[in-house]
Amino acid sequence: MAEPIRVLVVDDHPVVRQGLRTFLDVQEGIAVVGEAEDGAACLTEAERLHPDVVLLDLRMPGTDGVAALRGLHELDTPPRVLVITSFTEPTAVLPAVRAGAAGYVYKDVDPPALAAAIRAVHAGHVLLHPDVARLLAAGDAPPVAPTLTTREREVLIEVARGRSNREIAKALAVSEKTVKTHVSAILGKLDVQDRTQAALYAVRTGLV
Repeated sequence: MAEPIRVLVVDDHPVVRQGLRTFLDVQEGIAVVGEAEDGAACLTEAERLHPDVVLLDLRMPGTDGVAALRGLHELDTPPRVLVITSFTEPTAVLPAVRAGAAGYVYKDVDPPALAAAIRAVHAGHVLLHPDVARLLAAGDAPPVAPTLTTREREVLIEVARGRSNREIAKALAVSEKTVKTHVSAILGKLDVQDRTQAALYAVRTGLV
């Protein structure tokens, strides 16, 4: 039986943390391993507990969510980060997406959709909400395009669509190992750290 997805819940409101824990604890394959009330505590608990996914609020006193995101990426084994926010204005989440969040959901998300989002992020998907993608495409100047091979461009497009390595391998009729090799090459050529930033590049340059 597969190990459950280890989730760290980060929010400055105890009632929100308790509500999320109560719901997630009854979800098959998901286990809440800890809670944190701000960004500083998030980093401490992430280093101690090694969660697979951090469910992260953005607006918190002290160290906020964006600062916590940057710190999480410095860990030896960075977790995937799913932002959960009450701010429905897309511009509020842009800094978090640029800082490496794998996706975001609103706090009024249906519980089953939240569980599905956690599973998707853990599986390697990038959850870019359409309104955020539009802002990124409209507001950022496209970077200078590095030389990507035709196959690398195909893989990058699939990454931006939120597909995992396994799904990309099936779609392109290649091995999963080959996809991993292409993804590593893409990250190197784009000079980015993860799939989320690569997906943002694809959105900003009009590939998707």
